[in-house]
Amino acid sequence: MTKLKVGDKAPHFEGVNQNGDKISLKDFSGKKLILYFYPKDNTPGCTAESCNLNDNYDAWLAKGYDVVGVSPDSEKSHQNFITKFGFRFNLIADTEKEILQAYGAWGEKSMYGKKYMGVLRTTFVIDENGVIEQVFEKVDTKNHTSQIIEALNL
Repeated sequence: MTKLKVGDKAPHFEGVNQNGDKISLKDFSGKKLILYFYPKDNTPGCTAESCNLNDNYDAWLAKGYDVVGVSPDSEKSHQNFITKFGFRFNLIADTEKEILQAYGAWGEKSMYGKKYMGVLRTTFVIDENGVIEQVFEKVDTKNHTSQIIEALNL
C-alpha cells in the first residue's frame, strides 16, 4: 500500500460510531477534519491523546475542524471510553480494520523484539475538499493539539 501524504485525496471511509450510527468522509464535506487513528481505548497513550483533543474541542470547532477517532475497538468499548472521559466527538469502531488499512494506519510493529500487526498511531488533517493537509506519524499524545496547531500555523 502506498503511504498517504500531504496533497493526496483522503480515502473515502464509512464506519459506525459508538452509537451504531454510520459516519463517512462525505459527512465532513465542506468541513475540516482531524482524523486520528489510535491503538486501544482506555490505555495510557490513547487516553492522553483523546483527552488532549477533547480538552481543546471547542477551539477546534471554532477553527472549523471536527475531530473523529478510529480504532479497532468495538462500539461498546467506545461507548465506555466516551462515558468515562466525556469525549464530545465520535469514535469509529473499525473492527474489520478497513479504514485503518485504507489510511495505512495498520502495519507491522515491534515490541521487545517481537514483530506483530497493529495500529500505527497516525493523525490526518483533512481539508474541506477532502485533501490531506497534514500527516502526523510521530504523535505527541499529551500535546497533540499544540503539535497540530504548530504544524498548520493556526
